[in-house]
Amino acid sequence: MTTTGRIVHGLGLISGGLDSMLAARLLLEQGIAVTGIAFVTPFFGSKNAELAAERVGFPLLVRDITAPHLVIVKDPPSGYGRLMNPCIDCHALMLRVAGEVMDAEGFDFLFTGEVLNERPMSQSLRNLNRVANLSGRPGRVLRPLSARRLKETEVEREGLVDRARLLNLEGRSRQRQFELARGWGLTEYPNPAGGCLLTDPGFSRRLKDLLDHGPEAGAHELELLKIGRQFRIRAGVKATVGKNAVHNAALTALRGPGDLLLRTGGVPGPVMIISGAASEADIAIGAGICARYSDGSDGRVRIVVEGDAGSRELLVDPIAPDELVARRI
Repeated sequence: MTTTGRIVHGLGLISGGLDSMLAARLLLEQGIAVTGIAFVTPFFGSKNAELAAERVGFPLLVRDITAPHLVIVKDPPSGYGRLMNPCIDCHALMLRVAGEVMDAEGFDFLFTGEVLNERPMSQSLRNLNRVANLSGRPGRVLRPLSARRLKETEVEREGLVDRARLLNLEGRSRQRQFELARGWGLTEYPNPAGGCLLTDPGFSRRLKDLLDHGPEAGAHELELLKIGRQFRIRAGVKATVGKNAVHNAALTALRGPGDLLLRTGGVPGPVMIISGAASEADIAIGAGICARYSDGSDGRVRIVVEGDAGSRELLVDPIAPDELVARRI
């Protein structure tokens, strides 16, 4: 039991992975009232966190942090990880936002499921301390799974949690986590590395191209990156091509002001969005790409071009295979 004589409230960053589930359950075992908080951006959502909260049994808050998160994705003060993932600054942002919620809604402390040295970069001792400091509330950040290997926090000194009942996990082996999960009946949880598109090599390549050619890119452009095939027509102009009916429907729905939507006429084929200030030459290249992926790719293909000013048709030859490959992102 804690020594405060009152109900203690902890607010935890919940990814939906096993570690954050275990951290929450460990605190619930001490009689602490646990609430989770999950974050949403174009790169990750809250579905896994919602499932985790339901399985473990605690309420969950969800916050959209797209605007501040996109700022650090474009220019992370602490740099990127192996790909386009600014993990240190991302975690610090989450803790900073969670800290604002803690202050506003009367929680006593923050916690995460991080394990010392489980991830060599973002969970090293140096970077765990850095993230806590960047959050602006270093003394209120508890890592229950590794607490006994870390410096005692204000949270523990104040008797809000019993340090002796926290864990001393360290390293990449997750055997102890699996044992705890079995003991608590937690049998369903996602892969530990599957939640963020910024850790995906293909998506990171697309994102780097987008930011190299248009650092002002926003949420609309990021949503297009998730769909189909991507082609760079020239600096400032790119094409997104659907691979199937689901992609085609998504692209049709995503067309925004200034976008051109291309589709085949008379033969089955893909839907394409051309983003940017496209010239007639750019549109011709995009139409040729669209034709190449149509069922009429062995001859001239009719392409319907829809824009803010209306629609028109072009009759084009499919783009040459070598040029197609050269423009693909």
